[in-house]
Amino acid sequence: MRKSKYHFKFEDLGIYTKAMEFGEVVNRLVKKFPKEERFELTSQFKRAADSIALNIAEGSSGTDKQFYHYLGKAWHSAHECVSCSSKAQMRNYISDDEDEENRKLITELSKMITSLRTMISKRI
Repeated sequence: MRKSKYHFKFEDLGIYTKAMEFGEVVNRLVKKFPKEERFELTSQFKRAADSIALNIAEGSSGTDKQFYHYLGKAWHSAHECVSCSSKAQMRNYISDDEDEENRKLITELSKMITSLRTMISKRI
């Protein structure tokens, strides 16, 4: 990601950076989907993937309790991406290897979210 002279604290979070990168992976993948999926699976997959980073950013500016809540939303969005990836693989829009890579990235994100939530829960 490019560096801006206007910096926000959440941009320092590794989990945020990883979530942003995953959103871009999904954005590249869905460009291969058929046009008839544009308002269905394509849109759902992109929104779920982007929602991970968006919820991390939004929640980080609040209290620990609020951040914990938004990280939960991010975790759920990550798991929604598993279903989207599986559907895309079943419909032959992406390869088995691409689905496997998505699952790897989602697993990493989910573990990071869970660890951060555990740390925050101890402060609540």
